[in-house]
Amino acid sequence: MKRYADLLADALTRVREIMPWDLRDRLAAGRDVIVLDVREPAEFDAAHIAGSINVARGVLEQACEWDFDETVPELAGGRGREIVVVCRSGHRSLLAADVMQTLGFVDVVSLKTGIRGWNDFEQPLVNAAGVILEADAAERLLASRVRPEQRRPAQRHATAIAQPKAAGGDATPSA
Repeated sequence: MKRYADLLADALTRVREIMPWDLRDRLAAGRDVIVLDVREPAEFDAAHIAGSINVARGVLEQACEWDFDETVPELAGGRGREIVVVCRSGHRSLLAADVMQTLGFVDVVSLKTGIRGWNDFEQPLVNAAGVILEADAAERLLASRVRPEQRRPAQRHATAIAQPKAAGGDATPSA
């Protein structure tokens, strides 16, 4: 059985990644680059690279093809264009770029480290209103929010042991 990490490792054998400074240089040089953000719309609205387009990962394949409700003409007609796919950390974008290559996109790469790396490199992010976000504010919006129940069972158990019960709770049996 393959796991998520296996899918990422497999995609890395086919997909090129670039770093935030590479994307900055491409944009600064005025290259005709499509920056495709594959995060969910609420994530995109909170913080994104100015000028990027948002197509959630869940509808990407349809957005890349003509004659669908989700069709994005810039993508459907852009198989020969330079495309940099971004997400929060670089994982969803890696898988999305892999799928796009399968669909015939010839110049597609993934932004390694994602929007978080872009922000760490102190490049500007904007919100849905186009307001530039302070790097610290963006960092809080982009932070991981893995809840305890989402952790691997062994990790949950270790965390529970490391955290003493609150006073008044279940007492440890005495000898």
